[in-house]
Amino acid sequence: MLRHKKILLGVCGSIAAYKAAYLTRLLVKEEAEVQVILTSSASAFITPLTLATLSKKPVLSEFTKSDQTGEWHNHVALGLWADVLVVAPASANSIAKFANGFCDNLLSAVYLSARCPVFLAPAMDLDMYVHPAVKSNIAKLQTFGNHLIEAGYGELASGLVGQGRMAEPEEIIHVLKQHFQKTSGTRLA
Repeated sequence: MLRHKKILLGVCGSIAAYKAAYLTRLLVKEEAEVQVILTSSASAFITPLTLATLSKKPVLSEFTKSDQTGEWHNHVALGLWADVLVVAPASANSIAKFANGFCDNLLSAVYLSARCPVFLAPAMDLDMYVHPAVKSNIAKLQTFGNHLIEAGYGELASGLVGQGRMAEPEEIIHVLKQHFQKTSGTRLA
């Protein structure tokens, strides 16, 4: 169901960024073409080398490829290329940027340029996840037609227990398969 699908995977700054490696691996195993976009804060949690190795593509994180040549990563072309944009983990910061049209990094520029369906898999501490500002931003994004892959309940990096864990990669794969099943009109095996 994901074979030959073009998937942009946005990875934001969160301890859950480690799950992006397994998600990338699963997407590639499903024969999807994966282009990873890493925010600068995400690279503190997972290396571009790990994700590039798993996706078999260079990881994008900046608007320009090189300060020397003037080459750049075309956010509009990326937004048009993709069949879906999946942001996993989606941090409170990136969710706020998306909801309010802020565009100070490559991922937010791609989000604003994307014509494809967008799936957000939030990951943050439970107090952040239930904060009225975050809830409002998520609700706003859903009114734009974005799809929420709800955070799970469990032990969080802070040691607290509650909702805020990024959905497991297998769950995200399942959600994407369901999406493509609905859009293609075929049955999920």
